[in-house]
Amino acid sequence: MNYLKKMKYQQEHMMTLLALLFTLVMVVSAQASAAVKKKVVMVVSGYGQEQGKKAPGYEFEEFAKAYAVFRANGITVDVASPRGGKVEADEYDPEKSYNAKVLADKAIMAKLGNTLASAQLDATAYDAVFIVGGKGAMFDLPKDKALQALIGDIYQQQGTVAAVCHGPAALVDVKLSDGSYLVANKKVNSFTNKEEKLFGKKWLSKFDFMLEDKLAERGAQFQSSDIMLSHVAVDGRLITGQNPSSTVAVATALVKSLGVTPVAQEQDIEDKTLEQVARFLASDQANAEVVIKHLADNQDDYHLALVGTYGFYYLKTAETDQHFENALSLMTVAQKAINNPMLDMQIAKTQHKLGRKAAAKSTLNQLLATKPDYKPALDMLKTL
Repeated sequence: MNYLKKMKYQQEHMMTLLALLFTLVMVVSAQASAAVKKKVVMVVSGYGQEQGKKAPGYEFEEFAKAYAVFRANGITVDVASPRGGKVEADEYDPEKSYNAKVLADKAIMAKLGNTLASAQLDATAYDAVFIVGGKGAMFDLPKDKALQALIGDIYQQQGTVAAVCHGPAALVDVKLSDGSYLVANKKVNSFTNKEEKLFGKKWLSKFDFMLEDKLAERGAQFQSSDIMLSHVAVDGRLITGQNPSSTVAVATALVKSLGVTPVAQEQDIEDKTLEQVARFLASDQANAEVVIKHLADNQDDYHLALVGTYGFYYLKTAETDQHFENALSLMTVAQKAINNPMLDMQIAKTQHKLGRKAAAKSTLNQLLATKPDYKPALDMLKTL
């Protein structure tokens, strides 16, 4: 009798283990299947493909960084543009690692070389749409009625809509079935007015609207961070990013929205550097000094010239003494790495503005030690 009970217990125990194992296998299989089955259409501007004139296109670097995230997470990607066919990218550095990897990917380059026209897309085939930026996006994406319908349909079938930098230009006239604008009453961001005035002067006069203003006009709750720093606005299944440095974060947020746990990826040196700049600007004085020291002590890990260049442009937006202090710190930590008299002059002028006359003189004298005839330095020194 005891033997029979023992046998029965062992059989029940075995059945329980088998059930648990079967459940585990099903869960793992379902997760893997979900990742494989997810499909995103990446939309790029085709404005640069127009013949007979120089026209802005899409940002290849944004495309490359976002595609790398999708590929790493097993997500299938199609590429579309308003007219279809081959599209033109704005100037970019093919030697950068993330660009080089995409350029070597024959399958995705073939899709870029012959994009699908937005009018031929079926929204039900996609779990999400990701709209790449670039100045060209301001010209053709807002006028593409088929793209507007696609975006609205994907969103209303519980899909995700994501866009970065100038990509949100595609969203400004997207309406839902109830007649409301997609972006109305939602947290949204994009390339800001401030960034446009600093970095987009070449095409600014030809835009039909300022993107930040138009999104706000459509009822969006516009939010942003300091110039060229990563900022991602997530409002349910609507995800928008401020600028190129926001690309990876936007793509990763899209992956999460699809129920996929993103795989860890190595951060490129530019995004890693700007992350430190963001930390510096968000810190109190003591912690800000720690960040600057960290940058100075670990120069091989960061793009120090980018830090100085950021400080140079941040100075153009400065309004308070603290802003000027921030710009000065960022320019100074990269002064030797950049070794440019224009930066030295900006450092001296900022020191003078902050009442540090002796420091300004020292900076000018150091500059003149290597360039004794540099007129801007000689002229400023005479006024001190």
